[in-house]
Amino acid sequence: QVQLAESGGGLVQAGGSLRLSCEASGRTFTGYAMGWFRQAPGKEREFVAAINRNGYLTSYADSVKGRFTISRDNAKNKVYLLMNSLKPEDTAVYYCAGRLSLAGSVKSDDYSSWGQGTQVTVSS
Repeated sequence: QVQLAESGGGLVQAGGSLRLSCEASGRTFTGYAMGWFRQAPGKEREFVAAINRNGYLTSYADSVKGRFTISRDNAKNKVYLLMNSLKPEDTAVYYCAGRLSLAGSVKSDDYSSWGQGTQVTVSS
């Protein structure tokens, strides 16, 4: 399993931006497709974005499409989530996840490695 550690969360005003980072260690990062998920209080964990292991294919939840961008730097063993035009409804704990596969997935059960999460709070 690859070990994952998120960073970059915090408190931001609506309309602002944050960039989350996720650093991988322990296994060959390039073998993993990566995803970002989030969980708000009282809600189930939901898919945010995914990227294939080569970084050429991405997918997004409709709620973040056009505002969020997922990317990866395989040389640094990192995946990023750039979040623009943040809304209060984006408030959640954001998790980085890894899947030993070419392609990402929208289903959390398809990922075997998870980080501890980073809190993102968007004030109105």
